[in-house]
Amino acid sequence: MSAAPIRNIVIVGGGTAGWMAAAALSRIIGELPGLSITLVESEAIGTVGVGEATIPQIIGFNRLLGIDENEFVRETHATYKLGIEFVDWLRLGHSYVHPFGTYGLDMLGIEFQHFWLRGVGLGEAAPLDAYSISAMAGKAGRMERPRPDQPNSPLSKLSYAFQFDAARYARFLRRRAEAQGVVRVEGRVDDVERNGENGHVAAVLLENGERLAGELFLDCSGFRSLLLGQTLGVGFTDWSKWLPCDRAIAVPCTLGGDHEPLTRSTARPAGWQWRIPLQHRIGNGHVYSSSHMEEQEALDLLLANLDGEPLAEPNRLRFLAGHREKLWEKNVVALGLAGGFLEPLESTAIHLVQSGIARLMALFPTTAFADAERDRFNRESVRDYVDIRDFLVLHYKATQRDDSEFWRYCRTLEPPAGLTDKLAMFESSGRVIREHNELFTETSWLSVMAGQGVKPQGFHPVAMLLDDEETRRRLGHIRQVVADTVSRMPTQDQFLERNGSRMDRSARAVA
Repeated sequence: MSAAPIRNIVIVGGGTAGWMAAAALSRIIGELPGLSITLVESEAIGTVGVGEATIPQIIGFNRLLGIDENEFVRETHATYKLGIEFVDWLRLGHSYVHPFGTYGLDMLGIEFQHFWLRGVGLGEAAPLDAYSISAMAGKAGRMERPRPDQPNSPLSKLSYAFQFDAARYARFLRRRAEAQGVVRVEGRVDDVERNGENGHVAAVLLENGERLAGELFLDCSGFRSLLLGQTLGVGFTDWSKWLPCDRAIAVPCTLGGDHEPLTRSTARPAGWQWRIPLQHRIGNGHVYSSSHMEEQEALDLLLANLDGEPLAEPNRLRFLAGHREKLWEKNVVALGLAGGFLEPLESTAIHLVQSGIARLMALFPTTAFADAERDRFNRESVRDYVDIRDFLVLHYKATQRDDSEFWRYCRTLEPPAGLTDKLAMFESSGRVIREHNELFTETSWLSVMAGQGVKPQGFHPVAMLLDDEETRRRLGHIRQVVADTVSRMPTQDQFLERNGSRMDRSARAVA
């Protein structure tokens, strides 16, 4: 006899993770007979709320929920994001863009970078950025949606994401989730009741005495990891030896400086500073290693590098890079910070929530909670964290900076095995191998390895089939087409106006 279906889902914690889960579950399975979804959160407990930048996969999530993109941008005061600009990471005064999309075009059956590397050997000095529509449009402050109907245009290769107000996004999703039947309960969880036979969570008990029972619990309680960590005792895998930053200070400020559709990451003596321009304010933060810099120095450095006036008191965060050994234990699934944390250098926090939700939907259990589904969920979830970790470590390992103890530590650390293999392949032949459909594409790995100064010793021999003059001509033509296309694109502000996605002009800049 088959096990009974899940009837009661309880989500512990709101914020971005909780309301993403509530909106997705109610949209996808909300009409199953007898199913109830309850989310409990307390207004008295703050959320981290600084995850304002995303990667292109967020577009698919919003479409799955039936969200109109222009309405979403308008309601969350969002801007567009064509990539991440890295400043001072290779050395002081150097910058490059990790773009969304691709570089150039493949030729003769091999990847574009081999012809670019051949061109470098011929004296072509243009950086990879010049061959990316996303990078060049981002630096020029321009925006357009992709044009798959124009396969010969660089616009067919453009990709984008968003930068938005995380608190507004959570409220936006809450309205949708509640309209789809999710019940929100205000209250602080005071205790957790467990089943004496199998150890499952049976209910959460609120301070006011209310009892919320369920069969499946989603832990969206943030760093506390109330259910998975504290109650079920699932251990934590510590990656601080590779990612030593363990503190962050966040401060929003008024608009100022440029308004490019790019997230900016500027390397600092003991970490890095983010800059995320929204329609109504700029999100800023300083991620740093407390072993290499005192808090007051980190705060002073952040405040000295704002483009506008601070809009709120500094929000101080403490964290440890890594993940829970399991993200699904018994009848509890952790999403977001409850399951792990990797610094927001590549804007992956919201994606990890999204991928966790998608994986849960694909492996949705019955009340039997079979090991097969749970084990696969955990294997794939941990692999996500490992893939992202290796990509983040690349930024620190591949650097020429030696101007502080922090950077000397980073450049000499022994990288994880997966990163070692990727670096060896690229250094040998300019090849980038994407494993098991990992999150970051060949373009992403190429952009950061080249941007961080990793030098290949060679390239694919097929690139030699073009003579020197033809190689230069083709590279020059691609650069020119990219530049011409960018010059015809609207500015981001014009794009917002044309699409009705600019926020209400009466909205004031608030934190």
